[in-house]
Amino acid sequence: MKYISSIPGEKDALPFPRRLALMGCTGSIGTSTLRVLEAWKDSGRFTVTALAAGRNIALLALQAEAWRPPYLAVLEKDGPHGVDALRALLPSSYRPEIVAGPEGYAHLAALDDVDMVLSAQVGAAGLRATVAATAAGKTVCLANKESLVLAGELIRNLCRRTGAVILPVDSEHCALFEGMVGRKESDIARLVLTASGGPFRTKDAAYLKTVRPQDALRHPNWSMGAKITIDSATLMNKGLEVIEACHLYQMDVRDVTVVVHPQSIVHSLVELSDGSMMGHFAVPDMRVPIAACLSWPYLLDGRVTGVRPLDLAKAGTLTFEEPRPDLFPCLDLARRALAEGHAVELNAANEVAVARFLAGNIGFTDIPALVRDMLDGATDLQDFHLTEGDLAPQVARALASVEETDASTRQKAEAWRA
Repeated sequence: MKYISSIPGEKDALPFPRRLALMGCTGSIGTSTLRVLEAWKDSGRFTVTALAAGRNIALLALQAEAWRPPYLAVLEKDGPHGVDALRALLPSSYRPEIVAGPEGYAHLAALDDVDMVLSAQVGAAGLRATVAATAAGKTVCLANKESLVLAGELIRNLCRRTGAVILPVDSEHCALFEGMVGRKESDIARLVLTASGGPFRTKDAAYLKTVRPQDALRHPNWSMGAKITIDSATLMNKGLEVIEACHLYQMDVRDVTVVVHPQSIVHSLVELSDGSMMGHFAVPDMRVPIAACLSWPYLLDGRVTGVRPLDLAKAGTLTFEEPRPDLFPCLDLARRALAEGHAVELNAANEVAVARFLAGNIGFTDIPALVRDMLDGATDLQDFHLTEGDLAPQVARALASVEETDASTRQKAEAWRA
């Protein structure tokens, strides 16, 4: 397969202990990662060098006291969630270096004493750390799909230049990855992403107009953060994963399909050229793909990690159905954005729309309407071509271009009225 980066085998795998920077440590993926690491704390396989959070400094302080990494990061330099506020929560015997903001995140991701970066910040906020880690040639366990949505071509080019390795943490992409490794490009006919369908897959258009934030936050299978849960309810999460798949595996968007699988047992499927399919079956627990990436190309014992094995008899009937684009248009909007080169606008508009919905400012069905209007007005195209010259200024220009488009789209999306 034409993967985005090299894929290490046992001969060239990262040695243990692996020194980890965990970006987004207080979120759903971050806390699950620390649960995996806690289970293997006495094994000598992993050390935590850096923890980065947003504004949840109370939880960050507890995590930092438990793991004592030499580096921490928060979103804001000053104020109630800033550097001094965090330091006041730490014991006097523990004095790590604390940095702030996107540049601080990027600094931690590129540290010399970090081998592996788990990028789990939510949304566009994770881009700078992911790019910095890739530019520094790190192994990146990527849970921040938006990094590829916003700058997939840039990250692919950086991997070629620096030797960085990308390992996908999304359960769907981890499933595809494990089903494709070792396969020739000609063996792979199609990728099939599975979607739970969210809480409203059986509802009608009239019902969707009545959906409140508390309704959309009740995911039937997964425990996730608020933004991703809403994206699952609109199917935008699956649209972003389609874009992610195209960048990870260099697949044509026509060869990446989505099927609704309400039980969330089959995490994705690879259709082979002989007509057969390879599926990845597991309980819906993010510790499975997290552990797979942290330990690649080895497997961690699930009995130690705390993951129960899948019992197919108890799982019962597994069903599959087509998604309903008439009720959930975000999937098609994502495909359109990729084809037109406007994935930055798609992501920015969606992040604003979700935030406005959660705040009670717009309705559930206004989310795709807002995104569609932002795509209709999109004009900028991103260029991520890298030359053989100095890498740093080229990356800086690419990031500036993405962030300028992101900011202008957000401004328009904030002013949007249904």
